Amino acid sequence: MSTPPSTPNPATAPDPAPAPAPSDLAIGPYAVRPPVVLAPMAGITNAPFRTLCREFSGGKGLFVSEMITTRALVERNEKTMQLIHFDASETPRSIQLYGVDPATVGKAVRMIVEEDLADHIDLNFGCPVPKVTRKGGGSALPYKRNLLRSILREAVAGAGDLPVTIKMRKGIDDDHLTYLDAGRIAVEEGVSAVALHGRTTAQHYGGTADWDAIARLKEHVPEIPVLGNGDIWSADDALRMVRETGCDGVVVGRGCLGRPWLFADLVASFEGRDDFLRPTLREVADVMVRHATLLGEWIGDEARGVIDFRKHVAWYLKGFAVGSEMRKRLAITSSLETLRAGLDELDLDQPWPTGADGPRGRTSGNNRVALPDGWLKDPYECAGVGEDAELDTSGG
Repeated sequence: MSTPPSTPNPATAPDPAPAPAPSDLAIGPYAVRPPVVLAPMAGITNAPFRTLCREFSGGKGLFVSEMITTRALVERNEKTMQLIHFDASETPRSIQLYGVDPATVGKAVRMIVEEDLADHIDLNFGCPVPKVTRKGGGSALPYKRNLLRSILREAVAGAGDLPVTIKMRKGIDDDHLTYLDAGRIAVEEGVSAVALHGRTTAQHYGGTADWDAIARLKEHVPEIPVLGNGDIWSADDALRMVRETGCDGVVVGRGCLGRPWLFADLVASFEGRDDFLRPTLREVADVMVRHATLLGEWIGDEARGVIDFRKHVAWYLKGFAVGSEMRKRLAITSSLETLRAGLDELDLDQPWPTGADGPRGRTSGNNRVALPDGWLKDPYECAGVGEDAELDTSGG
């Protein structure tokens, strides 16, 4: 396996679980092999991070953009237009849209088709953020079955030959599950695949993802591919999810935070190899500098790129022996020179730490879900959702 410059060298991991036979994940006309998808994450899965993940995977898999708000796209918001930029090497170009109004979603999809902005469209129905759900958006929206159907109908009709997929959660809470109905509606409206995060809105990112729900959805909608999402922290987790649920592929989100080389491990596992990457701190530091460099080039300003990179520092360094003061110092750098200098002060010969593959990112759970007044009274009433539900946020 070839690796990009300044990346960790492969090392053999102990006795991974046997890999299933490699198979193609069909997203419309596109075969995704191995069946591994980078989950859209706001502020994370921009072009630089996708570049890193794609390099480690050798170009294999599917890498989805940050979430794009449909209203902002239709209005050609300057920030949004930058976010939809794809590198020439990205094929297929995969974009995630978030919208609450069928007409606006339809306009955005037609704009993508007419201006050749992407090759695949994913729709976000998984965001659990309270400021979105209290307006009826995000993971609250599938509860209104007819509204969900209207949005999917407009999107599929406007997409033409472009495949449309959706990402969703189990439901609002354990008493208001929606994923089976939403999966059936998706099939009926011509959606190409569905991805299920095995948590409810109330769980946010806490607790354990319900992989049994992924298995039930696969049984419920055998007509289209089902992708599983939730608690994939290592390549072994991905293989186990496929074995235990029968899903057609996996969607990896928080598991790759500070770990873009996870995609090399995923490719190796699905191809039946065990040449997993276990980088030393020196190799991790090289990736960190490259990540910050790519961000600066993408933004067009080195300092802003390094500042944007700050949120990644703790994720990259998790498990390594780095003092709290140095961690704080690295998290306030504003130039590549100071970032590199700080990293060079560390004991860079540290091997990959035991237990470094665990949870990262948000872990809150058991939250009261904020919803519009009367939202749960009628799951079929096609209530409109206000424009203020279209906020520049994501999750799922």
